Parts: sequence; structure tokens; C-alpha cells
Amino acid sequence: MTEQNQAEKPPLSEPNFEFVFEIRATCTREVHIGRGPDEVLSLTPIVGGAVAGPRLNGTVLPGGGDWAVERSGTAQLEARYVIAADDGAAIEVLNRGYFRATPDVIARMESGEHVSEDDPDMYFRTAPVFQTDAPAHRWLAENQFVGKARDEDGQVCIRVFRVL
Repeated sequence: MTEQNQAEKPPLSEPNFEFVFEIRATCTREVHIGRGPDEVLSLTPIVGGAVAGPRLNGTVLPGGGDWAVERSGTAQLEARYVIAADDGAAIEVLNRGYFRATPDVIARMESGEHVSEDDPDMYFRTAPVFQTDAPAHRWLAENQFVGKARDEDGQVCIRVFRVL
């Protein structure tokens, strides 16, 4: 590419984010499913929870689950569950992401310490996708979202941001 063509390209802009709500999913004990070479498969049942924020409030319904495949210290996550909005609408959530942390951070979490989602020794990020036919919540099915997650008081807490 010539210098002239490069100069004609507009500069790439950084994305902006809007905080929309926090999901606090209550989970039960992890179920170990299997182990392969350099990987562990598990399921963590989701039994309830709450959603609160400026754009959505509601309840996490029991019956969902978070599947994890851990390879080389990084867990690839896929959670599926349903939110019942305060207005009665049902919203399906498919939330994929990654978790990894140093042994020190994991020990702190297991001892009950709250570890911030911004801790440099932990990476816990998600990309939730929502589906609903409720007109008031259609915006959820028409936008891209990212989440910053943490464990807190026996719940997985995900601050959800809409990518603008």
C-alpha cells in the first residue's frame, strides 16, 4: 500500500461503552465431568440471582448452567440461563468468556476475599448475547455487549456494558 493510500484512510476510533446492568448469578457447587489430556470439563449449575442497573432489572431464573473447559490454566466458559425482567419478559442469555488467575488470586478467592475484576492477576471477561421477543427489551438482541466479571459472596457478578 502506498503512503498516499494510507494517508487517505480515516483513523480507527476506540469503542465506547455504556454500563447497562449487573448480573449476580447464584451458583451451586461445580460438577466435575471429565478430564482429557491437558483439559478439565465441568458444569456449575445456576440456581438463581438478580439483575440490577440503569437499563434492566430482574431475576436470574434457576435451571441454567455454566460449562467450563480448562486448558493450561485458562477456563473457556459458556453459560446459558434466563432472566425474568421486572416487567415479566423472559430474556435468554448465552454468555461466553474466559477466566484465568494466578494461584495467589485463586487462593484469595477460595478464602472468601473479594477480588476486583480489575485485578491485574485475574482475567475474567465475557461476551453475552441476549434473545427476547419483548418489545421493551429488543435493544438487548440488537447490540453487542461485553462483561467484566468477578466472584463475590458465592455469586458470579458480571458488569455488562453495551458497545457503542
